[in-house]
Amino acid sequence: MYNEQLAMADWRRRTSQLYARVRAEADPAAGHALWRAERDVMFRTHQQSPLPQDDQLRTTGIKYWPYNPGMRFELPLEPIGHEQLLDLPTSSRGAVKLRLLGHVRLPAPLDFELAVWRLHQYGGGLFVPLCDGTAGTSTYSGGRHLIDMVKGADLGGSDTSVTVDLNFAYHPSCAYDPSWTSPLAPPGNTTTVPVCAGEMLAAASSDLADG
Repeated sequence: MYNEQLAMADWRRRTSQLYARVRAEADPAAGHALWRAERDVMFRTHQQSPLPQDDQLRTTGIKYWPYNPGMRFELPLEPIGHEQLLDLPTSSRGAVKLRLLGHVRLPAPLDFELAVWRLHQYGGGLFVPLCDGTAGTSTYSGGRHLIDMVKGADLGGSDTSVTVDLNFAYHPSCAYDPSWTSPLAPPGNTTTVPVCAGEMLAAASSDLADG
């Protein structure tokens, strides 16, 4: 018999395993191709897929910009001087409590900061969302996620740095189905700079995507 909680645990387990395989790839572009292919399988076949059963993306696959190696960075974490807590709104009007760890600065021509958060709960986990200048047009208006360790989405780093690869920016589940609950990007993770990398909306102009 189908068990929703066990299915969700399996989705997170498979996501974590996928990111481990991506981190093991010597070539980030090859890791990105693997990530795309495996996500399409999960979105098409898994019981916890956020796609409605009749969504055409189950057949066509998720849309992305072509992989751009210039969008991958190893960034030092710039610490903060005092603790900051945030009750982050979600798509269902709930809230998730976060603790700010610091910031990473993306170099020019992007030239903006992103807040790096830790979930303020047992087990924690880093969380880095992004709402950029493409939000509401070629990407979801509530933004995308770059790192979410609770979901297994983690590209690596060290005790002083964070791996940020904008090619792996992905939409939260609520972008596909509003019945899902997802945390949205706070002001510290919002920029007007367009980030034309990662996942895009299926309705976006087809000449921007590579399939």
